[in-house]
Formats: sequence, C-alpha cells, structure tokens
Amino acid sequence: MSDLPDDLDMLAAEYVLGTLEGADLDRARALESSADDFRRAVARWRTHFLVLDDTAAALAPPPALWDKIEAQVAAAPQSAQRSKPAEILAGLSRSGIWGSLKFWRPAALAAGFASLMLALGLVLQLQRGPEPPIHVAVLTTGQGKPAAVVNVYADGTTEFVPLEAIQAPEGQVIEIWTLQNPQQGPTSIGKLSSARRIRLNLENLRKPEANHLFELTLEPFGGSPTGKPTGPVLMKGLAIKSI
Repeated sequence: MSDLPDDLDMLAAEYVLGTLEGADLDRARALESSADDFRRAVARWRTHFLVLDDTAAALAPPPALWDKIEAQVAAAPQSAQRSKPAEILAGLSRSGIWGSLKFWRPAALAAGFASLMLALGLVLQLQRGPEPPIHVAVLTTGQGKPAAVVNVYADGTTEFVPLEAIQAPEGQVIEIWTLQNPQQGPTSIGKLSSARRIRLNLENLRKPEANHLFELTLEPFGGSPTGKPTGPVLMKGLAIKSI
C-alpha cells in the first residue's frame, strides 16, 4: 500500500506506463529524482505491471509491420518527426518499464498492444482504492486476447472485471468457475447474462492463491446441469502474485 496521496500514486503509475507528456512528465521526473516515497511508488508499479505482463502470451505480428511503421513515420510532416523509430524506442527504454517489458518484443507488439494496454488501464483504475490486489488473473480468449481481469484483495474480496462486452445468447448464461484443487474440480462462483463487474462468491473456498485457475464457460440458462463446466470455454487465466 502506498503512503502517497492518490493523485501522486496515479502520477507514478502513469509515469511507469509512459503516458505522461509535457509538464506532468517533467513533474514525475523531478519527483523521481528528489522524493523517496515517489521513487518507491514508481518501483512498485513497475513490479506490478511486469508481473501482469508475464500473463500475456506472445503473438506473432504481421511480417510487414515494421515496414509499415517506418513508412508512416517517413510520410509524417517533418515537424512531427521528433526522432526516428529507433530513437523513440531508446527513449522508452530510458523511461524504465517499456525497455524491460517483454511486451515490446516484436512477437507481442502487433497483436497484443491495444488489448494489454486496455487490461492494464482498467487494473490501474481499480487500484485507486486504498489497497491494490495481492493476486491478479488476466483471463484470455482462445486467441490469446485479454478479455477480463480477476482481482483478489488481502481481505479475500475477489472481483471479476470484464474488458469487453460479452452477451450470453438467449437461453444460455455465462458461468464463472475457479479451480483451486484438481481433486475437487472446478467450482462455480458466479453466473451472468452479460459480462459486468461483480464480486465473486468464494464463501466456501479458501482465498485464491497463485496458480488458481479462473475461467468462463457458456452454459444452459440457470447454470451447468452437472455442477461442472459443460459448455465452451470463453476465457481463462491463472492467478499470479501482484505485490
């Protein structure tokens, strides 16, 4: 938990994500140089986002991606060309997280950038409370696209947060499952007609830990008739320690 005021903690997070510009960026750099508590917040956010990045599968980009980027940069007005792509990437490296995230591998850049940023941005919004989650699961589709986040807090509160709209077809329901023990099998912890942010019901289970599985399946209206997943898997992911 950070001792910084919320606005400065958010400044540290946005600094790590590389979204600051102008006066805000100058302010963050000055604080990083002069304020120990701000430096600690920056280090904490870097660690947190690096952990989240480890949950994202690498995806191959289109072969012509870099040629297209170079062509677009070359076609831009000279006033907008502050630096070449290599210099831009070098600058990102100096800022910290972007230089160290495996996300910047070409294998993840093309297909994963928008989706992962959406996931991280939503997690960032959720961190504005008094305490960040201790475990996080990024649920991905069969194509490796981040589609939801599960946050587990120190008091056992567990939230499901969708990253995109999902609507169950008529006569069906979206059922949320967790697998904590292979011998016990999957346990239903929620049902939805459409994906929305909800608190999950884990009353009869122990608090989720690293490597606990969360998944969503499409089931008949009212839920699985067997008490176990029977329909197609919409998304799934493993919980990891975030702090």
